[in-house]
Amino acid sequence: MDLFDKCRNFTRAQQGRTEGWYPYFKAIESGADSEVVIDGRKLVMIGSNNYLGLTQDPRVKEAAQKAVETFGSGCTGSRFLNGTLKLHEELEQRLANFMKREAALCFSTGFQTNLGTIATVVGKDDFVFTDRANHASIVDGCRLSFGRTVKFKHNDLNDLERLLKRHPNSGGKLIVADGVFSMEGDIIDLPNLVKLAEKYEARIMLDDAHSIGVLGKHGRGTGEHFDLENKVDIVMGTFSKSFASLGGFIAGDAYVIDYIKHHARALIFSASMPPAATASVLAALDIIEQEPQRIECLWKNTRKMKAGFDALGFDTGKSVTPIIPILVGDDMKTFAFWKLLFDNGIFANPVITPAVPPGHGRIRTSYMATHTEAELDHVLEVFGRIGREFGLIP
Repeated sequence: MDLFDKCRNFTRAQQGRTEGWYPYFKAIESGADSEVVIDGRKLVMIGSNNYLGLTQDPRVKEAAQKAVETFGSGCTGSRFLNGTLKLHEELEQRLANFMKREAALCFSTGFQTNLGTIATVVGKDDFVFTDRANHASIVDGCRLSFGRTVKFKHNDLNDLERLLKRHPNSGGKLIVADGVFSMEGDIIDLPNLVKLAEKYEARIMLDDAHSIGVLGKHGRGTGEHFDLENKVDIVMGTFSKSFASLGGFIAGDAYVIDYIKHHARALIFSASMPPAATASVLAALDIIEQEPQRIECLWKNTRKMKAGFDALGFDTGKSVTPIIPILVGDDMKTFAFWKLLFDNGIFANPVITPAVPPGHGRIRTSYMATHTEAELDHVLEVFGRIGREFGLIP
């Protein structure tokens, strides 16, 4: 058998291109904003994680430009050896202060952050309990660890307790969950998760990629949202969403962060965040701290869209965040729905199996603080028209 047979036999993507419904790798010709340009045509962007709308903020762009002028285009090495800048240390201290933690550590991508952290702290005699709807980076981090992975039903803490009872005295235990789940838009039941962690002597790690800058009065994420920040042992965040850049970080007790800093292969053997990306995060953090009204605007737009979709009769699942999925059904129906949205000036994301269970295809929509009323009204009008055509709403 030829190793590449699987590649040769993969024809689904080419079929989609030929038939005109292929939705992926769309080249955007403008900056990431509430409106984008593709093939010379303007579309309202509701497929982005740019929650606070900071990617086009002049202050963020200026910070990136100044960093390039001062530090150059890259660091040419890992943080462990020659790739640590004063800029990185400044960002980590600022993040620790913002998150009210003893220390923070930055990785080059959000994916590497989960991968490196979980694979490092979960040893061969340990257990990691993971929500079945967790992000792929958590899944892969569990796979790379030498511990045993135990999956519990999505946000079902009765199921989690059933599984914790099976391993009462064996090894260390880490419970890992998304704070906000990226395909569902719901929030982990942190109050009850904390009770279980205390009862069964487990540690908690939250992936707050979609929570920081979104949940909590100050945007510190799920822990602040539930007033349980001191009950979460490790908080993970990304820079590619509310922070309008690239990279990721963890925050927690100093001794835990120091251990990960000296053992995480994803950190030690990867080049460090480039200066422009690092400076962009610092500028975004300044804005988040100084302009809390951005979070208020994000939630104003979120409430408008959730109420609008509900009034039209769409199934939005259990979403309570700026991520609002529109349930469509089978995969091809989801692609067809996406294509009509795209043709009508709406950029959204089709989500199919295996990212969701079979028959649960959806259009994933997400909103920004900077969306205008006119843009959002247009989205609701188009969704309503297409939804009726597809028989999804009355």
